[in-house]
Amino acid sequence: MAGRRGALIVLEGMDRAGKTTQGRKLVAALLEAGHTAELLRFPERSTEIGKLLGSYLEKKNNMEDHTVHLLFSANRWEQVPLIKEKLSRGVTLVVDRYAFSGVAFTSAKELSSVEAAKRGDFGNERYENNVFQEKALQRFYQLMKDDSLNWKTIDASKNIEDLHKEIYSLSEETIQMAQETPVGELWK
Repeated sequence: MAGRRGALIVLEGMDRAGKTTQGRKLVAALLEAGHTAELLRFPERSTEIGKLLGSYLEKKNNMEDHTVHLLFSANRWEQVPLIKEKLSRGVTLVVDRYAFSGVAFTSAKELSSVEAAKRGDFGNERYENNVFQEKALQRFYQLMKDDSLNWKTIDASKNIEDLHKEIYSLSEETIQMAQETPVGELWK
């Protein structure tokens, strides 16, 4: 596989849709199948910016909405060199949230939310409420109209194993497609 680039597989969706669980399962399955794969999560809470965001999300401090938006964006940008380097080395990155969440969640300020609310710990973080999640879901639907992106919609209310099988199958297709495409920019 030398010389082949990795795929960028982004799991997006509402809070408590199962992105983290499925991301971990997908990375384990890809490794078992012989791929080089790693999991990234956003916000990346280990950086100084990420620590600020974590505190904000956990309702420990308040910030003005524009500031929060810029911090989320900066948190992703600070990881771009690492992302490009890993993709160029052939590492497939499974990403739990990325720029699309930034757009959906920021625009929402201006799985159904009912299903998400049934999941554990729903409501512990700032944006985990039904009204906000429903607005964010509508923004995701608007983003999915962009045909230049390779969106796949999955019903997150399925059981964990069935959902994993579907995501794994779609990911294998994405890995094959990525090998024919140079590492580029998400948006210009």
